[in-house]
Amino acid sequence: MQDGCYYTYIVASRTHILYIGVTGNIERRINQHKNPHIGSFTGRYNCNRLVWLERYTSASSAIEKQLKRWRRAKKIELIETQNPTWIDLQRKLGKVIS
Repeated sequence: MQDGCYYTYIVASRTHILYIGVTGNIERRINQHKNPHIGSFTGRYNCNRLVWLERYTSASSAIEKQLKRWRRAKKIELIETQNPTWIDLQRKLGKVIS
C-alpha cells in the first residue's frame, strides 16, 4: 500500500445489495469482505464482490464522496458507468490501484 492513498469503494451481492466503504488498504479490506465476520452486514447479505472504486490522495477526500446519501438509482448508475456487467474487480486491483 502506498502512503497517502485512500479508496471509496462499493461491494455488492449477486442480488445487488450494496455496501459502501472507505479504506486506506483496499486489498486487505476486500479480503475482509470475502471472509466476513458472522453477523456483519456484508456477511449477512453476501456483499463480497468489488464492483466500484475510486482512489484519493487524502482520507477526507475519500470520505467527501458521500455516496451513502445518494439515491440507490444514482449509485447503480455510478457502478454501471465503470463496470456495466458488475464483474468482481478484485482480480484487477493491481492494475486499478497502481
